[in-house]
Amino acid sequence: MRRIWNTMLKGLVALLPLGLTIYVVYWLVVGADRFFSRALKALLPDSLYWPGLGLLTALVTLYLAGLAVNAYVVRRALRVSDRLFARVPVVKTIYVATRDFMRFFPASGQASDLKRVVMVPFGPGHLIGFVTAESGEALGLGPESSDSVAVYLPMSYMIGGYTLVVPREMLVPTKLSVEAGMRIALMGGVQGAAPGTVSPQPPRSA
Repeated sequence: MRRIWNTMLKGLVALLPLGLTIYVVYWLVVGADRFFSRALKALLPDSLYWPGLGLLTALVTLYLAGLAVNAYVVRRALRVSDRLFARVPVVKTIYVATRDFMRFFPASGQASDLKRVVMVPFGPGHLIGFVTAESGEALGLGPESSDSVAVYLPMSYMIGGYTLVVPREMLVPTKLSVEAGMRIALMGGVQGAAPGTVSPQPPRSA
């Protein structure tokens, strides 16, 4: 009986991530198509509407929104709305959490706010961290912090994290990508990277 149960668990572990990924992608695609198709059906005659036009409209809208963000007026309006939403109780909790999460992703072809993966000494071991600012001075901490680096240390399973400002020479560089490092940190090492991807090196100036 135990062997059957273990085999079933192995099947669940293998299929659940794939099933959830397919479901989320399907939900996003169908949701976007339904949302825009309602407006399109109201504006266009039936002869001009075809299935999938809502999804295409959603993609075009996202692209145009990305172009508009580069405009000064739009950036100014986004900053104003950012301050507004950040002051509204309850709303600010959802908005700030979503905004900070989206900052993990690259935007406009630039690198994400997580610049590189490093390890920070912690007792006899090391913590995996992500450099968010190459100098403390860039964070407004003053010229005396110019040789310090801001490192974000996420806690496993998305329950929080810490930001440390440490001397640059304390950092131990790795060859991990930001994606691989985040996967290891957030999952507590359960889904680690392939052997050999972590390559601690002697501390160096960077």
